[in-house]
Amino acid sequence: MEEPMVVDGGVPHPPHAGVMNAKTTPLLDDYIISNTVLGLGINGKVVECFCKRDGHKYALKVLLDNPKARREVELHCRASNCPNVVRIIDVYENIYNGQKCLLVVMECMEGGELFQRIQDRADGAFTEREAAEIMREICSAVQHLHLLNVAHRDLKPENLLYTVPGNAGVLKLTDFGFAKETFSKDSLQTPCYTPYYVAPEVLGPEKYDKSCDIWSLGVIMYILLCGFPPFYSNHGHAISPGMKKRIRAGQFSFPNPEWQNVSQDAKDLIKGMLRLDPTERYTIFDVMRNKWIVQYTEVPQTPLHTSRILREDCDQWQDVQDEMMRSLATMRVDYDTLTIKALDNANNPLLSKRRKKAMDH
Repeated sequence: MEEPMVVDGGVPHPPHAGVMNAKTTPLLDDYIISNTVLGLGINGKVVECFCKRDGHKYALKVLLDNPKARREVELHCRASNCPNVVRIIDVYENIYNGQKCLLVVMECMEGGELFQRIQDRADGAFTEREAAEIMREICSAVQHLHLLNVAHRDLKPENLLYTVPGNAGVLKLTDFGFAKETFSKDSLQTPCYTPYYVAPEVLGPEKYDKSCDIWSLGVIMYILLCGFPPFYSNHGHAISPGMKKRIRAGQFSFPNPEWQNVSQDAKDLIKGMLRLDPTERYTIFDVMRNKWIVQYTEVPQTPLHTSRILREDCDQWQDVQDEMMRSLATMRVDYDTLTIKALDNANNPLLSKRRKKAMDH
């Protein structure tokens, strides 16, 4: 007899969270698949589905069954009991279009992507205190992974989603397509990354470890506080030789007026996360102990330029989005992707923006 589903905050999840207990019965016995595309992960599209038993909406990811896909699902299952990681509901091993597949049912994140939420807000300026609270949620997910000796390797705003619209939503991390277990320093080598968020050591050829996630956290925090990234191409490309050179040199600044009123504590935390030498870079535990994170309710409610800049630069970065997706596609060489029938129009907006004036420099 099958064990009952456990409910946590209204979200059902498998009784043995952390283990990939794949069902071999047909997914279509339990779920109805819709044509609505919810997002685009490293390893394929995520679509909407509905549970036949209770009508609840979930997200479905279909992966060709191979060692890399199993690694992705296993690591995501292992991290799934963290409040700030998107929860896996069910995993199925089915034949799909004549091929053996893993079908992963996850909680549906209806609140949208992190930067889209900030960009669309209409209730006043986004503040430094709000940024601190958001960083605390993101860092909570990363701390959970690092305690499990897992490097996510693709921390970026598009992989940070809210459970529901409005101020009540919980921010959660998703897409474990690049995630990998790592038990020692310099144990990772494959150059898996999204341009803009990549640590200098990941650009190669040296080996690296999970401290690459801390660099990405520093980039996310930087954008949260001003609306544009610390490293970017001057010509609007996803990545360029000049941009790589600046990343490798750790060449960034806190320009005014966007940074004029941001606290020194915030700037110092970013500097600690964006240290070139991974051995000198903050660990996730250093970050979680930092007073800007621990005492986030006491961080100044300084109005930031973030929302305005994200709105102003929204349209002009479509070309950069396309280039970034092409760059990611070249890193999927160790994955076989599966196209889900009748789902050809995915839209995964790039939410990393920079100031228009930087384009002219």
